[in-house]
Amino acid sequence: MLIDKNLTEEIKYWFSEDIGDGDHTSLSCIPQTAIGKSRLIIKDTGILAGVEVAEKIFHAFDTDLKMTVFIKDGASVKPGDVAFEVEGKVLSLLQTERLMLNIMQRMSGVATITSKYVKRLEGLKTKVLDTRKTTPGLRLLEKQAVKIGGGENHRIGLYDMILLKDNHVDFAGGIENAINSAIKYCAEKGKNLKIEIEVRNFDELNRVLKLGGIDRIMLDNFTPENTKKAVELIGGRYETESSGGITYDTLRTYAECGVDYISVGALTHSVKSLDMSFKAV
Repeated sequence: MLIDKNLTEEIKYWFSEDIGDGDHTSLSCIPQTAIGKSRLIIKDTGILAGVEVAEKIFHAFDTDLKMTVFIKDGASVKPGDVAFEVEGKVLSLLQTERLMLNIMQRMSGVATITSKYVKRLEGLKTKVLDTRKTTPGLRLLEKQAVKIGGGENHRIGLYDMILLKDNHVDFAGGIENAINSAIKYCAEKGKNLKIEIEVRNFDELNRVLKLGGIDRIMLDNFTPENTKKAVELIGGRYETESSGGITYDTLRTYAECGVDYISVGALTHSVKSLDMSFKAV
């Protein structure tokens, strides 16, 4: 999984944010020794994601909680499905409920919309990529949800790939300066990083093709007609990616132009959470 090594510490912070000095509602009416069982009931149609994370949440709070999984991450679900049951102290079930639901609903929403976009491209070579347009603190979980939904991660952050976008090019003084500086930087720092360059028009594209030294070319805000021309011009020498204002309705049109990837910010920044509830048995 793409789960942060520090997830346990993050879970502790999430609990402290929610519980504070105590869940006084539950403490006021539930005996410390009460034992019970709750089940996760799906109330919407989509792709389930976050089951493994939910297990980490339960066990981080109370190692005695016993979770029985019926539906795993990546499965299609519908209203009425029961994803899992958890048995143990009632106080623990009540205090973990909202955090677990928040994570699972969000991740399942991301996986569901990703699956929709991926299915839109069935039969074509083009892959759907996510972006860095993620919720701060939840990036790795959201990107894991993209993978569960069948998509691919573009990059995790600023550290695992060089992506020279328009601002980098403009601040660096042009396409050539940006690419040459990136190549030199990698050599000096001993970094084996892929280099991608964003181009805004055919002039920039031709300058990139003349210089070389990169791994992927991002065609930013190109029309489908110009995307097809650009792909033909690149001729398979470099990976290609379409980006900028591409919607579900236009997705396949761009893919049919022959690009290798299409990056879609909406996978993580415009998501409807999948409805579900955690109910006492």
